[in-house]
Amino acid sequence: MVTIGILATAASIWSTVWPILAAIAIFLFFILIHELGHFLAAKLMGVRVNEFSIGFGPKMFSFGKGETKYSVRWLPLGGYCAMEGEDDDSEDNKAFGKKPVWRRIIITVAGALFNILLGFIIVVIMTAATPVIGTTTVAQFNEDAVSPSYGLMEGDKIISVNGSRVFVTDDITYYAASSADGNVQMQVKRDGEVIDLDIQFGAENGYPALDFKVARAEKNIGTVISYSFWDSISMMRMIYSSIGGMLTGQYGLDDMAGPVGMVQQVSQAAAYGLDTFLWIAALITINLGIFNLLPIPGLDGGRLLFLIIEGIARRPVPKKYEAYIHLAGLALLLVLSVVLIFHDFFRIFTGG
Repeated sequence: MVTIGILATAASIWSTVWPILAAIAIFLFFILIHELGHFLAAKLMGVRVNEFSIGFGPKMFSFGKGETKYSVRWLPLGGYCAMEGEDDDSEDNKAFGKKPVWRRIIITVAGALFNILLGFIIVVIMTAATPVIGTTTVAQFNEDAVSPSYGLMEGDKIISVNGSRVFVTDDITYYAASSADGNVQMQVKRDGEVIDLDIQFGAENGYPALDFKVARAEKNIGTVISYSFWDSISMMRMIYSSIGGMLTGQYGLDDMAGPVGMVQQVSQAAAYGLDTFLWIAALITINLGIFNLLPIPGLDGGRLLFLIIEGIARRPVPKKYEAYIHLAGLALLLVLSVVLIFHDFFRIFTGG
């Protein structure tokens, strides 16, 4: 009996712990992919990489191979690919600063592009595993549907909802959700003609009660790749919309998540099943890629902005001034990260 009790307790603890471990592992994997993008692009462009590190702070362990030292550090909050002459002057022919602007741009954006590519690959896996692929064409109506009385017909291809272009099935639900009263504006294509419709679906739990089903697409390699591409584009649009909402004050601190919050979200998704876990994972890695391309000092997008200025002006911004700006940006990002981490813990322990 005691043994059974111990096993039951261990199983209960493991059921709580494994989603967290899975979330930390996937978060570190996203960091690895991002830095690998910089690393491979640097090698391809002939730039010396002095250190490739996952994590910050004191070293857990490291080893050297060729001209690069590979490290794993104790703080799993990011990583870096330290290139020769990236932040200071160097006479080495393989220094970052010695390379043409276009080569440095490729190296700078490669990390974010690898994150976005990883998200696309995850979406392809999800789409390939799903039994059916939906479209944006109305196939049939639910019993007692009201939308036909507003002009929606079977065979209509929905091309926009509430002014936003739709590409995949999920777009219809996502953009319709902005109508809390159930009133949705749609544009549909019917017999080559674009028709505007204003449909009062009614609302359920604050969301429009859509009353139709969409047609299925024939599932083959072409439709899987095409749907995955547009689904990834939809995720990117959703992320841009969220960033815009934060900048305009539409979303506040309670709507943001730091590293701890992201780990919690992924761990919760893992507990809900593989489909939810993969969807959240794809969304987060694409989000990391897009966020890193924002023109904020300290991020890849900030460095990209300085390279574009250099390309236009035909001369670089003095390194000491660029370094000061990036340092200030990193300091602000660090402060934001600390605030978000404390807020994540507060939200977790208070159940908010």
